[in-house]
Amino acid sequence: MPPAPDAPRSPLIATHCPYCSLQCGMNLRARGTQSTDPAEVVEVVERPDFPVNRGALCGKGRTAPAVLSSRVRLTGPLVRRPATGRLEPATWEEALRLTAEGLRRTRAVHGADAVGVFGGGGLTNEKAYALGKFARIVLGTSQIDYNGRFCMSSAAAAHQRAFGLDRGLPFPLEDVPRTGCVLLVGSNLAETMPPALRYLTELRENGGKLIVVDPRRTRTAEQADLHLAPRPGTDLALALGLLHLVVAQGRTDEAFVRERTTGWEEARASTMAHWPELVERITGVGVPQLRAAVDMFCGAPTGMVLTARGPEQQSKGTDTVGAWINLVLATGKAGRPLSGYGCLTGQGNGQGGREHGQKADQLPGYRRLDDPAARTHVGRVWGVDPDTLPGPGRSAYELLDALGRDVKALLLMGSNPVVSAPRAAHVEARLGDLDFLAVADVVLSETAELADVVFPVTQWAEETGTTTNLEGRVLLRRRALAPPTEVRSDLEVLHGLAGLLGHGKGFPTDPEEVFEELRRASAGGPADYSGISYRRLEEEDGVFWPCPEPAGGTGTDGSAGGTAADGSAPGAVSEAHPGTPRLFLERFATPDGRARFVPVVHREAAEETDAEYPVVLTTGRVVAQYQSGAQTRRVAELNAAAPGPFVELHPRLAARLGVAEGQPVAVVSRRGRAVAPARVTDAIRPDTVFMPFHWAGGGRANTLTNPALDPTSRMPEFKVCAVRLEPLPAG
Repeated sequence: MPPAPDAPRSPLIATHCPYCSLQCGMNLRARGTQSTDPAEVVEVVERPDFPVNRGALCGKGRTAPAVLSSRVRLTGPLVRRPATGRLEPATWEEALRLTAEGLRRTRAVHGADAVGVFGGGGLTNEKAYALGKFARIVLGTSQIDYNGRFCMSSAAAAHQRAFGLDRGLPFPLEDVPRTGCVLLVGSNLAETMPPALRYLTELRENGGKLIVVDPRRTRTAEQADLHLAPRPGTDLALALGLLHLVVAQGRTDEAFVRERTTGWEEARASTMAHWPELVERITGVGVPQLRAAVDMFCGAPTGMVLTARGPEQQSKGTDTVGAWINLVLATGKAGRPLSGYGCLTGQGNGQGGREHGQKADQLPGYRRLDDPAARTHVGRVWGVDPDTLPGPGRSAYELLDALGRDVKALLLMGSNPVVSAPRAAHVEARLGDLDFLAVADVVLSETAELADVVFPVTQWAEETGTTTNLEGRVLLRRRALAPPTEVRSDLEVLHGLAGLLGHGKGFPTDPEEVFEELRRASAGGPADYSGISYRRLEEEDGVFWPCPEPAGGTGTDGSAGGTAADGSAPGAVSEAHPGTPRLFLERFATPDGRARFVPVVHREAAEETDAEYPVVLTTGRVVAQYQSGAQTRRVAELNAAAPGPFVELHPRLAARLGVAEGQPVAVVSRRGRAVAPARVTDAIRPDTVFMPFHWAGGGRANTLTNPALDPTSRMPEFKVCAVRLEPLPAG
C-alpha cells in the first residue's frame, strides 16, 4: 500500500526577529496543534532569502515564540488596589480610565510638563510615531524621551556633526566583507548579534584585515588580525594617536581632504598633541601595536571604522566617535564605495525609534523640534498650530532623575529602566516617588511591578508594523497569530487614552494607517519615508531611507516630493524611488556637501580610579540574554545558557584579592553594590573588571554605573566607572 500523502503544511509567514538591530529575517509557521498556548502554536523556520542574516538565527531568535506563552507574559490589565497595595486584575475600561484620570489630574495640578512619557527602542516605527504625537498633542508635554538615548546617541550626534545626517550604517552589511580593512571599536558581534559575525569571517576569507579594539579578548577579538586592548575610557586618545601617526607618516589623502571636507587644519592641530608614547601611557596600547594598526588600515585600498557601545557610552562619547570619524576622513575612507564610518545600532528599532518623534528634541522624519520649518510641516500634517507644540525636553536620564520632583506622572512603553538605566537603584527610587505610573509591556518587568496601572500589549508575532534596522533598511513585520483576548496593541492603548483625554481623532489603531501618516510627516525630512509603503515592503527585502516620493508626487497634506537628504535625486514621476542603500557617494548631507572635521582632544573619564576605588568596571552583554533581560530571562533555554550575572577579572587581580573561580564577589562603586560569582580569565585587562547588565536583584550591574552625561548627546557613562572588589565567603 502506498504511503499516505503528507498533510498539507501551513503557509510560511515572513517576518523579523523581535530582538537586535539586525532584524534577522525569519518565517513563522503554524504547528497545527490544538494547544491554546500561543508559544506552542507557531514555530520559527529559517528564511534564507533575506539578505541580512541569510537564514542564520541566534538562540534568542530561535526561541522568540517562548515569550508568547501565557505562562510568562501578561494576559490582562492590572491595577494597584489601595486596599492591598498589590497589582490585581482589572478590565481594560478601568485601566484606561484610571490612567486618563491620573494624567489629567497631574496636568491640572502641576502643569503639562509634570507629565512625562518614556518610550523604547523596540517599539515599531508606528508606535514611536504615535507616542511622540500623543505626548505633544494630547498631553502637551515636552517631557518625552526613550531608552535609545542609552544606546547610540553619541554616534548619532557625531554622525550629524560630521556628515549632516545620522544613519547607523551608510552602506549595507553586504559591503563589509568586500572592503580592505575593518576597524571594529567596542563591539562584540559574536555575543551581541551572532549572525553578523559571518561578515567579518568572510572579510578575512576575502583577504581583508580585521582590527578589534576592546579591553577584553572577546570571541570577536579572537577573530582579529590585530587586537588592541585599551584601558576603558581611553578610546578617544587611541583614535587620536592613530591619526597622529597617519599625519606623521604622510598617509593622509590630501586630495580627498581638499575636495570633500572642511576643518582639517584645526583637527590636525589638535591631533598632533597626542604623540604615540603619550597615547601608550594613557591607553596601555604599545606604540608597535599603534603602528601596526595604522599600517593595516592605511595599507588597504578601502576601509571602514565601525563603532558600538564601547566608545559611545561615555561622558565624552560624541568626541570619541568624532575622533574615529576624523581618522576615516583623513585617510579618504569615506564617501566612497566599500568605505566609511558606521555605528552598529543596538536595539531592534533603535534606528527608527530615534527618527520619528519619541526623542526629546525631534519630530518625525528626523526633523529638529526647534526648527520652525519642521514645526510648520508636522503641525500641518497633525492639523495643529505649530506654535502649540512644546519645545525640547529633558534627555532620558535627566527625565528619570526628575521623576517625583518636577515630573509627577509617567506613561512608560517598552522599557525597563529599573534594570537598564545607570545608577539604577536611584532610578527605581525616583519611579517609586511618582504620583502615578502607567506601564505598557509584554511581561511584568521590574519597572512594571512598580506601576499603578499595567497594560498587557501585543508582541512582534501578534501585530503588523515596521522597523528600521542598523543599515537604515525599513522592514515589515507581519502578524502571524492573534493575541490573547485581553491583550491589545500599544496603538490601541494610545487610542483609548487619547479619546478619554478629549482627542477622539488622530490616533488610529491600524498600523498601516499610522504609517501612511508617518510617510507624510517625514516627507522632505532627513529620514524621508514618503516613498515607502506597506505594499513595497511586502514585495521587497526592505527599502533604505531616504526614499522620497517621486518628483511631482504629493502627500495628502499637499507636500511635494523633493531631494533626498544625501543629495540624491528622486526618480521620475512614473517611477518609485529605489531607496538609498549607500549614502554620501556624491556629497555629504551638509549644506555645502562637504564632511566636517571636528577638532577634539583627549580628556579623562568622569570618574577615575583612586585608592578607595582602584579598579575600572565596564559592562556589556552575553549572547543568551538581551538588554534588561525582561523577556529573555523568561525563556528556559536561554536561562540555562546564561543563568545569572558574573564578575570577570584577570588572574593577577584575583590572586591579589584572594578570589577563586566561582567565589562571590561584591563590586562596590560610589553609587551602590552588586554581588556575583567571579569568573577568572586572562581575556581581560588586569586593571579592569566586566559585568553583564541583564539581571535585576543583587547582581544588578547598573546599580554601579555612572550617570555622568556627554554634554552633546546626553549619553550616560555606562562603560567606565571606578569600583572596588570585596571577596565574600561562599554561600
